[in-house]
Amino acid sequence: MLNEFKAFISKGNVMDMAVGIIIGAAFTAIVNSMVADLINPFVGLFLGGVDFTDQFFVLNSDQEFATLAQAQEAGVAVFAYGSFIMAVINFLIISFVVFMLVRYVNKVREMTARKDGEAAEDAPAGPTELDVLLEIRDSLKSGATGPSAAG
Repeated sequence: MLNEFKAFISKGNVMDMAVGIIIGAAFTAIVNSMVADLINPFVGLFLGGVDFTDQFFVLNSDQEFATLAQAQEAGVAVFAYGSFIMAVINFLIISFVVFMLVRYVNKVREMTARKDGEAAEDAPAGPTELDVLLEIRDSLKSGATGPSAAG
């Protein structure tokens, strides 16, 4: 069983997946920072400075709370719809940023593949297997003398 595990771990796909997960986790921190620190301020400015995070209402108490954190600290049940709205906005922004990055990477791959294809077309084409076989056949038909013909 240990040998099977070693064989499984040493496969290229598993290592590629592990690297992808690690890079993905690091990339998540970058994208989250970009959304929270760079894009959300513009969204707030566009929406008139409204911060949805502290939008809530208390479900089981008559008390008033200035912030969601105060209500949660008091232990009352709250309907924190603002946090949900911000999560949806962040999801949409992050999805768009990832889409743009994947789109860019695909364009770079396409350009690289196109350049590789052009380089392959520019290279002189050698004889095909069929050409070589026809040449051998013609040589044999013409009665070329060689080691097998002399024997």
